[in-house]
Amino acid sequence: QIIVDDDDSKVWSLYDAGPRSIRCPLIFLPPVSGTADVFFQQILALTGWGYRVIALQYPVYWDHLEFCDGFRKLLDHLQLDKVHLFGASLGGFLAQKFAEYTHKSPRVQSLILCNSFSDTSIFNQTWTANSFWLMPAFMLKKIVLGNFASGPLDPEMADGIDFMVDRLESLGQSELASRLTLNCQNSYVEPHKIRDIPVTIMDVFDQSALSTEAKEEMYKLYPNARRAHLKTGGNFPYLCRSAEVNLYIQIHLLQFHGTRYAAIDPSMVSAEELEVQKISLHTSNEQEQQ
Repeated sequence: QIIVDDDDSKVWSLYDAGPRSIRCPLIFLPPVSGTADVFFQQILALTGWGYRVIALQYPVYWDHLEFCDGFRKLLDHLQLDKVHLFGASLGGFLAQKFAEYTHKSPRVQSLILCNSFSDTSIFNQTWTANSFWLMPAFMLKKIVLGNFASGPLDPEMADGIDFMVDRLESLGQSELASRLTLNCQNSYVEPHKIRDIPVTIMDVFDQSALSTEAKEEMYKLYPNARRAHLKTGGNFPYLCRSAEVNLYIQIHLLQFHGTRYAAIDPSMVSAEELEVQKISLHTSNEQEQQ
């Protein structure tokens, strides 16, 4: 747990795993309902392959600028000048805002945006954003749970949702209220400021909290982004489809192998192995499309 602001109540919790010699790790930012440990499947797999990954839980911030400033101080504290960011939903929006915020002296080497969005107005909640801080925790939880999938689900997805509900329960009123405020406060990403950053857009084809319009908007915003489509996975593919998500993360990070922005220990890279994985993913995608 790390405090980087003057305000002692703002505590960042994080898991930092993998080789510390790596200076450009992959950092995970959770969704509204998530805590740092929702990425445990990624931490276990990726560190096993030699990557350095950090999963974060951000303290209570009420606006995007304040978050970006706190995150910059955290990176300074960890002595990391460039990082790769994986953001899920709100985490992805904050990752884009941070890339935009630091565009004059860039701190973000690349972005993986999972079920994410570029404009908060899609939630049609901008007018209530200022009242979340007044609401009791049970009401805030109800708002978040309203976006979770219901109906018949496969066992992995049901387990993923149970896990997220459990994490949601662990969040206090101010944590939830501040995240919902960040999620719905009127704001959008300015793409011209982050045009040169390599982006992978990861989304699912089954039911998730994101509308088709929001997804289309992301494709328009990042016309050169790589697309990582998962046939199923709902709101939390990193939990219930972790093998596919981890593979897409590796493929995204492959372009930095052998550079100073590699997130992996160079001694752990086996080109043949990754090539095989890419081919297997390509084949499985083609089979799905048939």
